Amino acid sequence: MPIAMMFEYDFMRAAFLAGGLVALVAGSVGFFLVLRNLTFAGHALSHVGFAGATGSVLLGTSPLWGLLVFTLVAAIAMGLLGERLRGRDVAVGIILSLSLALGVLFLYLYTTHATQATAILFGNVLGVDLETVWALFGLTGISLGALAFISRPLLFATLAPELAEAKGVSLRLVSILFLAIVAIAVAEAAQVVGVLLVFALMVGPAATAQRLTSRVGWGVGLAVFLALVETWIGITLAYVTEWPTTFWIVAVSCGAYFLSLSIRSASARETDPASQSRI
Repeated sequence: MPIAMMFEYDFMRAAFLAGGLVALVAGSVGFFLVLRNLTFAGHALSHVGFAGATGSVLLGTSPLWGLLVFTLVAAIAMGLLGERLRGRDVAVGIILSLSLALGVLFLYLYTTHATQATAILFGNVLGVDLETVWALFGLTGISLGALAFISRPLLFATLAPELAEAKGVSLRLVSILFLAIVAIAVAEAAQVVGVLLVFALMVGPAATAQRLTSRVGWGVGLAVFLALVETWIGITLAYVTEWPTTFWIVAVSCGAYFLSLSIRSASARETDPASQSRI
């Protein structure tokens, strides 16, 4: 079917709009998540959200709000650890496993929503309704506004934590606020790629951007741009091929990252005098 025709469908317009909103947040928040070496914590939050989403289904409410509540509570708990969170992979992993187990239990207790559970796990951006789009609008505004508000102390605490603390910056408060923003981003991203593959959308574009530039401003902008392009390309390819949208978004994201590795490697060889002399 002609690609231009896909915008004649309401669900495709909603998918592009929802995907764009999520990409804005995932790219910007993901950049700082990678910069602070907290990618595993972000991955754990998505799995914690699975328990919240399935619990909401059990109670008959929207999975988005249950996912949001659970991730926020877990984010605040992780943020209380401050900089020590980077060395608590075992504890975070245990919380992750417990959350998945709770999610499985909730599904067992209410098995009539198996289709909805699949959407929670793997995402279904083509099934996003207008109410969810408006919710994403609100969450995007809150998360981006909060990120802009703490961006300076966040960057200071990330690049020079000892100096930042000496200057009066509360590392614990910065950690709590940032992880709360990550929790919102995770809840949004799960609407597009599901809780199991949030990692790819939040980390992939950011990691690619940091491979291509060392400047923070350019890096954030590039991460957002890549997240937007990868999401929209994934939705388009899903429309053309009828393959799952999540697969295409993750595949394009991973492909962009591997391409950035090749570009970085080629650039390093060009600027290395020793390699040039060998050639």
